Amino acid sequence: MSPPVPAPPRPPRDPSLRRSLALFRSFLHEQSDPAACYDLLARDSADQIERHIPLKDAVVIDVGGGPGHFTAEFRRRGARGYLFELDPHELTARGKAPDFGVIADGFQLPLADGTADVSFSSNVLEHVPDPHRFLGEMVRVTRPGGLIYAAFTNWLSPWGGHETAPWHYLGARRARERYRRRTGRPAKHTLGENLFAHHIGPTLRHVKARDDVAILTARSRYAPFLAEAIPRLPGVREIITWNLLLVLRRLP
Repeated sequence: MSPPVPAPPRPPRDPSLRRSLALFRSFLHEQSDPAACYDLLARDSADQIERHIPLKDAVVIDVGGGPGHFTAEFRRRGARGYLFELDPHELTARGKAPDFGVIADGFQLPLADGTADVSFSSNVLEHVPDPHRFLGEMVRVTRPGGLIYAAFTNWLSPWGGHETAPWHYLGARRARERYRRRTGRPAKHTLGENLFAHHIGPTLRHVKARDDVAILTARSRYAPFLAEAIPRLPGVREIITWNLLLVLRRLP
């Protein structure tokens, strides 16, 4: 009988400078070693969820989770995790589609109301044209008392243009042209097609106006300190938040 495989190390305390540096270093190698980058982020996200609800035996849906890094971590912790991904190329990015993943539209999830204990979405909202409707669908499929975890990169973040950043500050078209000249290939993302200019302020106002959720946290996902204070600063939050994390409780 083979010995059990030890669990991978968890990220440092959150928030902390060590954690932020660890995530940043892994992100620098996202193109060359995506598994290491997203597996670390998945462990970090699972830790954040378990501050509010245990993952063991929980029904967790991952909406737009690509090849399943996050869902695999949730299942490793005992959750009944399921992946819903619209793009078949993203679903098979690791060679073949995971057996817990299906092709589905995040605007029309094939689930009954109140199915999930946790609805999860990491860096998907900036890729959909209507983030409020997308969030509404996540809320719909979450049971009362359940958790909605949604994080996204806002347009005015230094990483808002994704692979063309930070040149998106000079205009999306100019940033794409520069990327093509520099790399010899077109950028993966095009503003208005598969990347959208969403902002912190309107998103927070929308969530606060909803009567079916309570905000447990609205914070800068990667900040080493003042993580919850940063999104409260009008104007400057659009730049220094980098990535907004919302953790919501579904109300009855």
